[in-house]
Amino acid sequence: MNPKFVVAIPARLAASRLPGKPLRLLRGEPLIRHVARRALSAGADDVVVAADDASIIAALDGIAVRGVLTRNDHVSGTDRLAECARLAGWSDDTLVVNLQGDEPFAPAAGIRAVAQVLADSGAEMATLATHIADPEQLFDPNTVKLVWRDRSGDANWRDVMYFSRAPIPWHRDAFAENKRVVMPEQCLRHIGIYAYRVGFLQRFAAMPQGMLEQLESLEQLRVLETGHRIAAALTPEAFPPGVDTPEDLARAEAHLAAPAS
Repeated sequence: MNPKFVVAIPARLAASRLPGKPLRLLRGEPLIRHVARRALSAGADDVVVAADDASIIAALDGIAVRGVLTRNDHVSGTDRLAECARLAGWSDDTLVVNLQGDEPFAPAAGIRAVAQVLADSGAEMATLATHIADPEQLFDPNTVKLVWRDRSGDANWRDVMYFSRAPIPWHRDAFAENKRVVMPEQCLRHIGIYAYRVGFLQRFAAMPQGMLEQLESLEQLRVLETGHRIAAALTPEAFPPGVDTPEDLARAEAHLAAPAS
């Protein structure tokens, strides 16, 4: 059975690389409206935008989502969502999907899939991944990679062993000849969508930063460092790139303007 879930979308006005990002126009509408509609299309029981500015909430007028005004001094999106869950009144066992506020093309199937992985795996947290086919992505520190354990039984998910900005796993023989990089099946790119129960979300936000999290600047490593499980599965549909820079916004505009094939 498909689990019931809610979607929380953290939205911060003062994005460093694209100031005012949630309100930037895409096809004449604020970016945050596009993301909110993606969450609604996935069949969530509730969709809440956790915003740090009232102008973001005002931009949601006319869409069947809730806006929650959170503090503007949160260090991370996880902290913002923990406050959002309290303000929204969700119980500890509510399954919440964390959909980033810069994902206007997030597929509904992917949003549902990460909720299903959490429900099926019994892990404290769930996420998605996809195979890497481009060597440039493998060596790009802005592309987060992951390594997971071998599959057991017929489960469509696996437990994550580690996340890194480095190219992992390092296939010695495949990468020995620099002239030709062979992309092994185990090279995976992390997709930054998460699911967790609200009770664990609150515990996660209260955990102190660990050494690995600080070294890699990857918040999800805090979960692994404290001995908790993160389950991951391959995304059922591609996640087109999010919007993080003016160039990304221009590409997103061109994508929407292109005729359907």
